Amino acid sequence: MDIDQLKEHLRFAQELGVTGVSRDPAWRSVERPPTAAPAPEIPTTIALTPVESLAAVRADIGDCTRCKLHGLGRTQIVFGVGNPDADLMFVGEAPGRDEDLQGFPFVGRAGQLLTKIIEAISLKREDVYIANVIKCRPPDNRNPEPDEVASCEPFLFRQIDIIKPRVIVALGKFGAQTLLRTLDPISRLRGRVFDYRGAKLIPTFHPAYLLRNPSSKREVWEDMKLVRNLLSS
Repeated sequence: MDIDQLKEHLRFAQELGVTGVSRDPAWRSVERPPTAAPAPEIPTTIALTPVESLAAVRADIGDCTRCKLHGLGRTQIVFGVGNPDADLMFVGEAPGRDEDLQGFPFVGRAGQLLTKIIEAISLKREDVYIANVIKCRPPDNRNPEPDEVASCEPFLFRQIDIIKPRVIVALGKFGAQTLLRTLDPISRLRGRVFDYRGAKLIPTFHPAYLLRNPSSKREVWEDMKLVRNLLSS
């Protein structure tokens, strides 16, 4: 290597950040600062649609064995149904016999009445979202027990947070008391508006109760007019 080539080599080394050279063998044992590690790649966050997010919740539930209901005669999990972008969401107590067989909430006689209630405020069933506090049928349609609710309600909360409804209607004593963490009777809760997870929550009588007590339909109609006003405001 002639002198010109050496100069060119040193100039190139200097451009790479070399500040000097040494022929001393001891220099090779001197600890030098490590070179900077490359910046970590920033993961790209892909936003899921409400449909995809709900599907992910359903996948997390799986063939659930988190509480004892899975071994007490349930046929299948009843997740929820309806519009994932709904402004209005109905939350009941638990699946009944028809729901357990078909896999959808509110498909029996009470569900048929609920459909009429929805249509009374100029909406269709496919416009709203319908779910229950728990997703497995309790034996003999008994009320869900505290440990069953504790295992299941986180999935309901995720459904609510994904759908982001403007109004939630809690159907019946148990659904309203569970969501609002209260022991007040439904007769005291209905007709009132509560703030709940970014929505307005209105408790009302369960459609199954109305089948046994048709005279209470007038009060439910008053509650649904309140729902309609909130949705239109």
